[in-house]
Amino acid sequence: MNTNKVHLKENGINTELYTRLYLVRHGELVTSSEWRYVGQMDVDLNDTGKNQFKKLANRLKIEGIDKLLSSDLKRTVESAEIIGNEIGIANEPVSAFREINLGIWEGLTIDEIAERSPDDLKRRSDDIENFRVKQGESFSDVNIRVIPKLKEYISAYKGQRLLLVAHGGVNRIIIADALGLSVNNIVRFEQDYACLNIIDYYENGPVVRLLNQNSVTG
Repeated sequence: MNTNKVHLKENGINTELYTRLYLVRHGELVTSSEWRYVGQMDVDLNDTGKNQFKKLANRLKIEGIDKLLSSDLKRTVESAEIIGNEIGIANEPVSAFREINLGIWEGLTIDEIAERSPDDLKRRSDDIENFRVKQGESFSDVNIRVIPKLKEYISAYKGQRLLLVAHGGVNRIIIADALGLSVNNIVRFEQDYACLNIIDYYENGPVVRLLNQNSVTG
């Protein structure tokens, strides 16, 4: 384990202690070519997704990660274990970091949803923060379960380096919180498969250092 505390360096002098979060989205899925809303369904990585994480693992093995976390869904656990095997750290799956529950939409394509419930699609577009799919969650619900749990880990591992493998929706919630944006603004930035984000958490607030770095192109 890397026991060095992480500090901001100015003119070679260590100043403020902070916790660094490496925030990653899982790799490409076997359903990705169909663009299905998978939500909390368990879906496998495809070969491209596995290769994306092998490359990302190679990128991250020099970072001195102290703690490896993921959602407890299959695609994030599988992605995290590829990295964990490379850096020699066991993954801790956490249910609070699951993707949004999309209820009756899970497993459907956008065209199927548009055909069955076009009015709901518009309502979701107009208020993505509060719209809740039948039998599912809103992104406000996701925010309420994700951010407090993340802050628990940030506090528990103060001054260390955490890696969290999560989902497009969850990542956007975390980044929006770090930037002080409302949840309705999560559609304003992208999260590619196997992308890397870096957020440093200081006592007086977070700083986003890297956003949506593609594991293939850099």
